[in-house]
Amino acid sequence: MNKIIRAENISRDFAERRVLDGVSLNVKKGEIFGLLGPSGAGKTTLIKILTGQLEQSGGECEILEKKADSLTVSDRRRIGVMMDDKGLYSRLSVYENLKFYSDIYKTPKSEIDGILKDTGLIEAKKTPVSKLSKGMKNRLSLARAMMNKAEIIFLDEPTSGLDPVTTKQIHKILLEAKNSGTTVFLTTHNMYEAQNICDRISLLSGGKIIEEGAPKEICEKYDDRGNLEITLTDGDNVSLKNGSSSAQAVKDYLEKNMIKSIHSTEPDLETVFIKLTGKGLEET
Repeated sequence: MNKIIRAENISRDFAERRVLDGVSLNVKKGEIFGLLGPSGAGKTTLIKILTGQLEQSGGECEILEKKADSLTVSDRRRIGVMMDDKGLYSRLSVYENLKFYSDIYKTPKSEIDGILKDTGLIEAKKTPVSKLSKGMKNRLSLARAMMNKAEIIFLDEPTSGLDPVTTKQIHKILLEAKNSGTTVFLTTHNMYEAQNICDRISLLSGGKIIEEGAPKEICEKYDDRGNLEITLTDGDNVSLKNGSSSAQAVKDYLEKNMIKSIHSTEPDLETVFIKLTGKGLEET
């Protein structure tokens, strides 16, 4: 697949502080790419650089095969962005907010109802934004980011602070967007989000990329034990090497209906992050 986003040795300084320090990454067309790291790691700053909202102190970045700081108005209409400030007008209704942005994006107003249906907001069409729940506001922000049928969508912590049901709804929308060919670039400090919907991720800490790859491959890489932990129906626990040498033993247990549960010992992304940095993803 073609690289639709490329960052090479990006740095960004604010006064005496270096927020990004030599960040390099590539995002392929049609994938969900996650930038995983704690608050203050530099995730939002990188999105602003990639979308041309902020100039880097050093390095190069390209999006849609153009330098990020030279995007035209036409180019920007191929990009959707959902940031923390949401860009919503609280006194306007859900429909009126999207109507306003449809003029900017040159999107036919006849498509607004379809977008609201896709994001589960059609019944709140006439509701002022000020009366929406946090989850509904997030979905409206996502609808705004997607309404121009963007080739790339940038999402900054799209499910932060949301309940599991709303989070699942947003994940469903993002997976459907990916299946239609849209590239999704999201930042998150939620390891479950990264593991469940991202094709590839980069772990960002202290302004540096410390690991990258498919979530499962990263977890397997740091599996020091490499075992299968089996709980038998009689309550006993058995630990076997995760490999072909244990195949016969597992087969025997299965044929005798003795297995209650079986798990590999690979760590989750939170554990990997702590191992590499000494800090958790929720820490600043």
